[in-house]
Amino acid sequence: MKAYCPKCLLGERNFKGFKRMNIEIQNAVPVIRRRAFAAVLLAAYALASMNSQVSAQPREMIRPLLAQAAPMAGPSAWVVDTMLRMAGVRATDFLIDLGAGDGRLVINAAKTYGARGFGVDQDSRWVSLANENARREGVDDRIKFIQQDLFKTDLGSATVVTMYGFKEYDTKLLPRLFALKPGTRIVTHDGSLGGWEADARVKVPASDKSSGPDPASWISVWVVPAKVVGVWRSQMPSANGWVDIDLKFEQTFQKIFGEATVAGQKVPMERAGLSGDFVSFRILIVGQTVLFNGYVQTGRIVGQVMESGGRALRWRALRAPG
Repeated sequence: MKAYCPKCLLGERNFKGFKRMNIEIQNAVPVIRRRAFAAVLLAAYALASMNSQVSAQPREMIRPLLAQAAPMAGPSAWVVDTMLRMAGVRATDFLIDLGAGDGRLVINAAKTYGARGFGVDQDSRWVSLANENARREGVDDRIKFIQQDLFKTDLGSATVVTMYGFKEYDTKLLPRLFALKPGTRIVTHDGSLGGWEADARVKVPASDKSSGPDPASWISVWVVPAKVVGVWRSQMPSANGWVDIDLKFEQTFQKIFGEATVAGQKVPMERAGLSGDFVSFRILIVGQTVLFNGYVQTGRIVGQVMESGGRALRWRALRAPG
């Protein structure tokens, strides 16, 4: 993976701002996938820094596809760019856009990042326009637009889901979005998902908004977490070899906490974190801090365990029946 250099990208002055994290992080992932999550935040801050130095005029590279399109055609270029960067879109992604308008989100994802996907809209006129725009931009072999009720759209193939300006719909979609594959990214423009707090939010200029003294948009991103709630059985290293351990997780969306039972003794989990399918936590037992991390798979967690100052050992946990 390519190394990220915040100071190189932002410059000395903006790097100091990045360190202060001027972005509103609603739920910071504490320990896991630090490089990947930092890359998302770095991209968001870089966008925010550029926004403070230039006008809200869209950049030519992410231009609206048809100048004569109506205001409801879709988000401004800055918003499109920010949504795609916050999602970390890449060529291996399959993006589904709910309420696609003239198709600019999906088209830019395909043209700029090489992604595949489709957009959904209930208005046949927008669907026709979006498909024509995709053809003109030369990406119609990788994306398409269909007329369909967004609530009936199959989201199972998505690795990225985008939504634009449908606050009343976002919450209704929450159960289906939370049920998507762990690691799927959800990005909204001025949206919310009820009690599910975003992993990160950033404010950008929005030239498509004409009202208010400060026309701007809030872009929010969520990463679908694995479901770890329940009891898991495992082992951990000790001075006398490996000993049995039960792990009990409680979970509210990406927030987790719990306790471990070691030789009949209950100890709380500390610094527990969950991002996508990656889980990490630590326990303090007999004066020793033991670190656990791993990837959640069907019925198991596979990863590493390490005592303070010790070497990493292979580790797994199996979900208890019931």
